[in-house]
Amino acid sequence: MDAAVLHSLGRSPRYEQFPEPVAGDGEVTVEVHAAALKPIDKQLAAGSHYASPREFPLVCGTDGVGRLGDGQRVFFGGARPPFGTMAQRTVVSRAFTFPVPDNLSDETAAALPNPGVSAWLSLSFRARLAPGENVLVLGATGTAGKLAVRIAKLLGAGRVVAAGRNQAVLGTLNALGADATISLDAPAQELEQAFVREAGGQGFQVVIDFVWGRPAEAFLAAITRREFAVIRSATRFVQVGESAGPAISLPAAVLRSTPITIMGTAGIPGRDVLADALDRVMAYAANGELGIETERVPLADVEAAWQREPQDRRLVIVP
Repeated sequence: MDAAVLHSLGRSPRYEQFPEPVAGDGEVTVEVHAAALKPIDKQLAAGSHYASPREFPLVCGTDGVGRLGDGQRVFFGGARPPFGTMAQRTVVSRAFTFPVPDNLSDETAAALPNPGVSAWLSLSFRARLAPGENVLVLGATGTAGKLAVRIAKLLGAGRVVAAGRNQAVLGTLNALGADATISLDAPAQELEQAFVREAGGQGFQVVIDFVWGRPAEAFLAAITRREFAVIRSATRFVQVGESAGPAISLPAAVLRSTPITIMGTAGIPGRDVLADALDRVMAYAANGELGIETERVPLADVEAAWQREPQDRRLVIVP
């Protein structure tokens, strides 16, 4: 079968033949319709992700949309190595196949779940966002960041502040529900002042961080107290991505002076939690309240697509 085959870390996959998958106990073979090319796919292939593979060759791709043998169209993930989702067919656990609304295109159904469910779970499952709480999204101009702004509002956030580096996209986020925006390209002192200004007297109860690096440092500096004060509100800081840098300097004063809990996304939750988040994201997409820009790319062009850096859309590999 045709597939995007990776032969070693740090290289782009090549369009070539790969053996056909055979389903085992509890598994199903999927006829793949579409598979989104996501940052995690590139990180895994580059060797920069903690779950990067160690045995080759293998097929790239972590999730996708396709049909089962009985004709059911599903979103699926977790292909059994060495099989991946950027191929004509793959094999996955039946437990990680989920029905897809009929009125969603293959491209949307393939591209939306990874960033959409990530944003949903970061807000609802990890941060435990409660209606009326204030949210700051760091990295709000990226694909997942834009979805996080919208999802925060759908979950009942009282105020959502969107901070990002893409000025053109930043200007569009009010339409998604952002009550204010902050440019992360501002000089350090101006950025800290912007965080203080937008936090106001109530502060941010939830921060979703897709960037880490300098923006995270600026935010933490902005909320560090210089005096003893009565605690009025605590912050749950959820670290999701590192597009602005993989490490920060964290002064002890931040943790001693400020009521903040810093946490990661902590892997995959139970299937029931994951299925509920996926159902909700898909339902909002089906009724037009969530969306994502996509671009179809033939599987034969996967090597060239791997080198691209699309700004406002998610590339979707189509066998």
